[in-house]
Amino acid sequence: MTRCAVYGTGSWGTAFAMVLADAGCEVTLWGRRAEVAREINTGRTNPDYLPGVELPPAVRATTDPAEAADGADFTVLTVPSQTLRENLAAWAPLLPADTVLVSLMKGVELGTAKRMSEVIEEVAQASPDRVAVLTGPNLAKEVAARQPAAAVVACRDESVAVRLQSACHTSYFRPYTNTDVVGCELGGAVKNVIALAVGIAGGMGLGDNAKASLITRGLAETTRLGLAMGADAHTFAGLAGMGDLVATCSSPLSRNHTFGANLGRGMTLEETIAVTRQTAEGVKSCESVLDLARRYGVDMPITETVVDIVHDGKPPLVALKELMARSAKPERH
Repeated sequence: MTRCAVYGTGSWGTAFAMVLADAGCEVTLWGRRAEVAREINTGRTNPDYLPGVELPPAVRATTDPAEAADGADFTVLTVPSQTLRENLAAWAPLLPADTVLVSLMKGVELGTAKRMSEVIEEVAQASPDRVAVLTGPNLAKEVAARQPAAAVVACRDESVAVRLQSACHTSYFRPYTNTDVVGCELGGAVKNVIALAVGIAGGMGLGDNAKASLITRGLAETTRLGLAMGADAHTFAGLAGMGDLVATCSSPLSRNHTFGANLGRGMTLEETIAVTRQTAEGVKSCESVLDLARRYGVDMPITETVVDIVHDGKPPLVALKELMARSAKPERH
């Protein structure tokens, strides 16, 4: 039986553990809090993140990272992206030498502007063919309810992607393979930034024309950056690009969309953080995505506007007027 370790007992980590178990894997969830692990093991639920969802018998939990790592064919990492480096440095010596390291995280590291797979390769001293990414339109609550969903599993070694595909393929969760790790990761990271923008627009009371324009031009920004970094343009028309972008920008289950909506209604950054229980990755990653864009000389006006609002305190109405007043360009500029 395939054994999987999932590091992180948040909503997506728990939901994906359930997917793996439903696909026939034996899964150990790692979490910091003993009470969460105890409830998963005895009550078969994670009430803090997925209340009312009964977890399969093949899922168990522990607070011991070495116990989780023991014999794992796949090691799934699903902690907040800005904490990955520190956490993985502690876990790396415990991991089996041949385990495949799987990132469920959708962010870009502050300071280094590295994608999550790059951080994993560096910290775990793992070759790229042992690092995979799973991404796509995967809202955790819908997946946990076993509603139909599709995803992309990406690895430079296609045979590894196929192995991971098999390990998480169920009657309701359909993964596709891809070898474009760069494009898949950028799609997942930048869509959080665009979802903040769409949420802000909704909170301001703007209509569907504005939201559709932000989604479409946001995809153009993402594609420009991806091409500059060597990604395949087709990736951004697929599940890792357009698919994830549409789900995150349109669903009330999206943390980034909800976070942006609160800002658009006039809440301050501090007030919005206070009412947000889970990590909205785009809040921090918008700065590192903009950093990436500047390093590659790519124009990303929506991303820049989000940074202005979220981190520089620019009023959303002022930012909107400035965005709309930009010089006219061909659509494929």
